[in-house]
Amino acid sequence: MVRTLIWDGQALVLLDQTRLPREETFRRCTTYQEVAQAIKGLVVRGAPAIGVAAAYGLALAARASTATTPEALRADLRAAAAVLRQTRPTAVNLFWAIDRVLQAAAAAPDDPEAIRQAVLATAHRLAEEDDRANRQIGAFGADLIPPGARILTHCNAGGLGTTGYGTALGIIRTAVAQGKPLEVLVDETRPVLQGARLTTWELLQEGIPTTLITDNMAGFLMARGEVSLVLVGADRIAANGDVANKIGTYSLAVLAQAHRIPFYVAAPTSTVDLAVPSGAEIPIEERSPEEVTTIAGQPIAPAGVRVRNPAFDITPHRLVTAIITEVGVVAPPYSETLPAAVARARQGGS
Repeated sequence: MVRTLIWDGQALVLLDQTRLPREETFRRCTTYQEVAQAIKGLVVRGAPAIGVAAAYGLALAARASTATTPEALRADLRAAAAVLRQTRPTAVNLFWAIDRVLQAAAAAPDDPEAIRQAVLATAHRLAEEDDRANRQIGAFGADLIPPGARILTHCNAGGLGTTGYGTALGIIRTAVAQGKPLEVLVDETRPVLQGARLTTWELLQEGIPTTLITDNMAGFLMARGEVSLVLVGADRIAANGDVANKIGTYSLAVLAQAHRIPFYVAAPTSTVDLAVPSGAEIPIEERSPEEVTTIAGQPIAPAGVRVRNPAFDITPHRLVTAIITEVGVVAPPYSETLPAAVARARQGGS
């Protein structure tokens, strides 16, 4: 299993995803500023993973703070949180995890050392919760995978996007462990090629049959009956079930509906943002033009061309067959079933 991030007792050690698949190198972050840079620069990516990374960033901030009073330490944590919040605007897990840590700091005894311990303990708890949730998602989702399925996935919703097991790829891992024969079709996922670079790397490491395709091949393969279902992750899910995920996801959902193919979203309930009524209110991150005009540092477009580079798109809830969470498979109407799923998760899945 992939180890995306490791707390070594003094620092947060991140598998540098910008270097994959050419080399496996690790970046050691000793300050919250370095964690923020790693999140912004895609060294660590994926909604659950960046939430846990931010939590450990706050643990580093608490450790580095010279505050001698609880009020001053909590103020330092809020300042660090403000920096971490600015890194990636779309994935709600980032903000959810930061809020969890700040709440723990506020509830801790009025002693700086007790606050530091509470912050680190919360970061550890979030990492453990993520792994447990992903394995539960895998168990629920595997029931939806028929033997012999050809699963089309987009971007990377695997161990690299979480603490190690994965959401969409966690379902695939579980299905394979159950002995189900299957094949995974991986969209390359322009412009940063998370599918080509990351998802294929994960799947090949585990010996799971994998075929890489370009993003614009999906419709052709669906029309030929070569896709059984589409399975993706999510960065934020609105209260009505609209899904923000890597750019290109919406196109796949439209194609899936046109070809009567199930379109599944795998995500923990921490990705559900009930405060956002619909996808129209989800902020969409615009990233550097260089991600579009270059590949591996090599220019592929004329200098000076205008570029749009939204990193995510919104898939309307009407195109989503089901959302697979750690408390079960959530089906429409999402405006009713998603709040119920979030409530069950907060009650411990009961």
